[in-house]
Amino acid sequence: MLYRAAFIASVSVTSAIAAGAELAAADYKHLGVASCAASVCHGKLTAQTGRDVALNEYRIWLQNDQHSQAYRVLESPRSKSIAANLGLGSASAAKICLDCHADNVPAAMRGPKFQISDGVACEACHGGAEKWIETHTQQAATHADNVARGLYPTEQPLRRAERCLSCHLGTSDKFATHAIMGAGHPRLAFELDTYSANQPAHFHPRDPGYIRRKGKIGEMNLWLTGQLENAERYLALLQSDLSKPAGLMPEFAFYDCFSCHHSIDKPRWSRSRAGAGLQPGSLHLQRQQLLMLRAITEVVDPPRVAELTAATDALMRAGHTDIASVHSAAKTLDDWVRSRADWAQRNYSAVDVASVRKMLVRYAGDDKASDFAMAEQVVLGVESLSYAAGDHDRRKAALDALYNTVKSAANFNPTQFADVARSLQGQF
Repeated sequence: MLYRAAFIASVSVTSAIAAGAELAAADYKHLGVASCAASVCHGKLTAQTGRDVALNEYRIWLQNDQHSQAYRVLESPRSKSIAANLGLGSASAAKICLDCHADNVPAAMRGPKFQISDGVACEACHGGAEKWIETHTQQAATHADNVARGLYPTEQPLRRAERCLSCHLGTSDKFATHAIMGAGHPRLAFELDTYSANQPAHFHPRDPGYIRRKGKIGEMNLWLTGQLENAERYLALLQSDLSKPAGLMPEFAFYDCFSCHHSIDKPRWSRSRAGAGLQPGSLHLQRQQLLMLRAITEVVDPPRVAELTAATDALMRAGHTDIASVHSAAKTLDDWVRSRADWAQRNYSAVDVASVRKMLVRYAGDDKASDFAMAEQVVLGVESLSYAAGDHDRRKAALDALYNTVKSAANFNPTQFADVARSLQGQF
């Protein structure tokens, strides 16, 4: 992998391990890692053959997966500093931290072996095991049977996106505000396909047995689902009370970080980059997922590009008007995105995949994607779509050149990014 691995490494451990600990709709008691880690269960030292699962999943999680370190990070000097800055007694005891750095279910939902210090453990992603822990080992039990007993269907792209984004973007109950980031928490960044690819593999989605039990998901579908859900979640949060100003100031976490956070002697604003009639020096709401959706729309439903562009511009202007305008514009866009949910289920040809990739590179070359967060998503998207197209290795030199322009947020140069993207258009 290219930018995939580097993207995870570039985001600090604190945010990279913040995976969804959101409860499933019909959740049951969480029994704890100790209920899964026995050597006769998922605690084998090495992968077993001739089985549906390798049975060494606990070892992979413990030794290679940053989720297993999620709680421990809360006891680091940096976390202690963040907690002190926020006026919290202890990061490892504060609900606002534990909600994403641990499987922080209510006390009544915890089994006798459950330990909050296990961090983001098995059931944080797979759902409380109280009902499915027995059936999932039975030969006659189907995956559908286990799901009916509370197993969370992470193989479904939408459900996976919902679970991951519950922390990597947030919900109305847990959200990384500007105050939290100002206290020292890293910027949150997420892309479903990239995070799925970088997740230490404790399953093999291309294995015939896995496909038989859970189906096959195309990489284009996984990437597109992540973009749809990320946009939808962001727009829903914009309509919530979280977006309401606290006194004079809006909730800056909804705005593009790099509108402000760049060297003052290296201005990044230009009329083409700002768009929507925004003035120099003005902040703008985040729009990276909306740009991704625009590129997808150019291929999937070209007649609707103009309305999506107009609605996006209206949201950007609303971000400089008042909260009622923001809520109204966000709802218009949210309804538009929701009505395209079926896009995630379509079959996409190699031509479709290549066309969306080409559109992303064109946007970048036309200086329409030169805010850092947008440039970052463009690079992630181009690489994911190269894997989906099956030509990643042949594009490696071009991908490396594109990645090198965004590997450092502090040193990012939007003009250079656009120039490099323009020079690479013929290679995609």
